[in-house]
Amino acid sequence: MRLKAKEATKDAEAESTEQRAEGGFWEQVTTLTLAVLIALCVRQFVIEPFRIPSGSMFPTLLIGDHLFVNKFIYGPKIPFTEIRLPGLRKPERGEVVVFTVAKRGGDTFPADREPQFSREEFVKRIIGLPGDEIDFRNGKYYVNGAAIETEPLGVVFEDPKGMLLDVSEVSLGPRSFRILDDPYNPGPMRTTEGAAISWPIRVEEGRYLMLGDNRDHSKDSRVWGTVRLAEIKGPAFIIYWSWDFNGGWLEVLNPLTWFTVEKRWDRIGDLLF
Repeated sequence: MRLKAKEATKDAEAESTEQRAEGGFWEQVTTLTLAVLIALCVRQFVIEPFRIPSGSMFPTLLIGDHLFVNKFIYGPKIPFTEIRLPGLRKPERGEVVVFTVAKRGGDTFPADREPQFSREEFVKRIIGLPGDEIDFRNGKYYVNGAAIETEPLGVVFEDPKGMLLDVSEVSLGPRSFRILDDPYNPGPMRTTEGAAISWPIRVEEGRYLMLGDNRDHSKDSRVWGTVRLAEIKGPAFIIYWSWDFNGGWLEVLNPLTWFTVEKRWDRIGDLLF
């Protein structure tokens, strides 16, 4: 009898241990699932990371900058719909924003006007708001008849190809920022169809005109048109990582990359308001 009692006790202990192990496993699965769901919700509705792949926003943003986009401030979109939740405010002139465009080969289009093409994310600065008249004459941009104040700083910026670009300070409402000018390149002043742009441009209601800070080396609204609010994800607000690297995932996973690539520690934490 004692032997049977001991065996029964061992069986009960083994079953209890098995149940605890099974319970611990499902608890970990539940915790992990919840963490993934929270991360996805944060990415969809609050903030989303974005990597700078080109020099169109020199000198403000460098290739290899990684930044966060505030998706909550303009109102996040409900996934797989055109419905946008209420935001805190509308986009403002001078803000650096991330938005979606349509791509076909080397051509770019407003996403809503060519919905059949693939999508890509761009980052530019808002210059024209809905209803604005944007003009370009005598080498200057005008917003509703007022020239955008631009002050040459007498310094140059050297891009990765070795080109020397003149740096100017721009004042646009409460914001000031730096732009580049290539004295040997007039910049993109033609549409994708090749016809000369007719200035001035009237920004349609519900749309925004974007320019890159590297004015003469940026394909922006001067080339492919304006952007709907529905395609604007939000304003970029902070650089959380920066290094002189623009490779693929296989290179990122290579430990040698992390030791050999130059890190720009001084840019981490820079705000983009």
